[in-house]
Order: sequence, then structure tokens, then C-alpha cells
Amino acid sequence: MFSLQKFFGKDDQFLDLLEASAEECTASVNALKNILTPGARLSLDEFVQSRRKDKQITNEIRELLCKTSVTGLEREDIESIANSLYKIPKTTEKFAERYVLFADHLKGVKWDEQILLLEQATKTVLAMVQELRDKSHLETLKNQNDVLQKIEGDADDLILQRLRELYSQETQPVKIIILKDLYELLEKVVDRCRDAGNVISNIILKNY
Repeated sequence: MFSLQKFFGKDDQFLDLLEASAEECTASVNALKNILTPGARLSLDEFVQSRRKDKQITNEIRELLCKTSVTGLEREDIESIANSLYKIPKTTEKFAERYVLFADHLKGVKWDEQILLLEQATKTVLAMVQELRDKSHLETLKNQNDVLQKIEGDADDLILQRLRELYSQETQPVKIIILKDLYELLEKVVDRCRDAGNVISNIILKNY
């Protein structure tokens, strides 16, 4: 059994902050699900709040690194996890900004399958971060990372399917451009989750 606790000693502030950052990733997807609901109020308030909170968490991690002597686990590894997590709500907010801007062109577009993949991806990332606390089995983390790889593959297949459908229909050119951009942004959110999983896995393997 491998535990980051032996690297952080009795002070688990880093783990608390990393877990809080991962929770903001799931919160950003929940906010996205809300605005994509038909008839929902198109507001970016939840996204802005989530991204600002996650940025604050990332800054707290950096400040704590400056004040704390870390042995065993390199400070670059902690920063890598924090930075990879921060990119998830940041990219989700970017999608929301574009969606709100062009919402009038997107009536009737279904997002259920993409949202399901995003929920699965962010929940898996959160589970991986939680596993770091004091009970992280290498096999468990490898399985969770395999789940992220599968979700990323499913997201690739889905965007190809959506683009094929889009180009085979008589759709207005402007709508094609908008949807292509939005589909690619949603796929990028899943890619960010996969990247975070890879960062965590690589760090664990390096220190196992």
C-alpha cells in the first residue's frame, strides 16, 4: 500500500486543498448541466465563482509550498496536480461563455451524452484525488485511470458521431461553426480530466 501521508507527514493540508480543487471540477460540470437544461437562466455566475474558488485553492497550494518543507514528493509534482485540476473548470467555463453567447442558435440541440461523460470523468478524477489521502492502492488508481482513458475514447467517438450528423444535414453554416467549436470544447474538458489522471498516476508510479 502506498500513501502520500508519509510524504506530507501529519499535515494533510495539501491533500485537503487538492481534494477541494477536484470538487470544484465536479461543481463546474454541475453548473454546466444546469444552464444546458431547457428553459434555464443563462448565467455565468456559477462558473465564475467555481473558477475563482479553484484559482484561490491553487494559490493557497503555492503559498503553502513556500512555507512547508516537503520531503519525498517533489513540489513540482504537487504543483502539476494542482495545475491540471485547475484547467478543468477553466475549460468548462470557456464552453459556457460560448454557449451563452450563441444560445439562440442552439435551441433543440441535445447535450445529454456529453454531460454524462463529463460527470463520469470529473467524478473519477475526484475519486483518484481522494484515494491519495491514506488508502491509495496502486491497482485502484490504475483502474481509475483506465476508466478515464475509456471515457476519453468514448468522447472522441461521440464528437465524430455528432460532426458526421451535423455535416450530413442541411444545417446553416453559422450553426455548424458554432456547434463544431462547442463540441470540441466539451471534448477538451474530458481531455483535461484524462490529463489530470495521467499526472496523478505518473506521480504515484514514480514514488511507489
